[in-house]
Amino acid sequence: MKLLFVDDEKAFLDTLLKRLEKRELKADAVYDGESAISYLSENANTDVIVLDVKMPGMDGLKTLEVIKNKNPLVEVIMLTGHATVENAIEGMKRGAFDYLMKPCNLEDLIRKIEQAATKKFKHEEKIMEARAKEITGRMV
Repeated sequence: MKLLFVDDEKAFLDTLLKRLEKRELKADAVYDGESAISYLSENANTDVIVLDVKMPGMDGLKTLEVIKNKNPLVEVIMLTGHATVENAIEGMKRGAFDYLMKPCNLEDLIRKIEQAATKKFKHEEKIMEARAKEITGRMV
């Protein structure tokens, strides 16, 4: 699974990535929305992005919107210390898979990441099956 974390709180992110690595979950990290967009352009096979809502420059909601426009299959989990019902609803409207509060329980985060990856993989599988049927139908 290709996993990306986007958060402007470098110390938080570095600690989190070390904890995930101990669980054999490897992830890349960038520290702002613009870098996330650039990363995704070079790593289109990214499966799950864990994205902070409140960041300087391009905030998480705008970043989410751009990500989903460029790569609708990537699953995004919104992560924030500034959760409001409005942000949660807006994130879901823009295509977020789910929404967690900082600091979140590591087990909850891992479970959400696994659920998001499973959803993406199942969606990709359905697309491949549809393409195979289309190709098979043309050959008959």
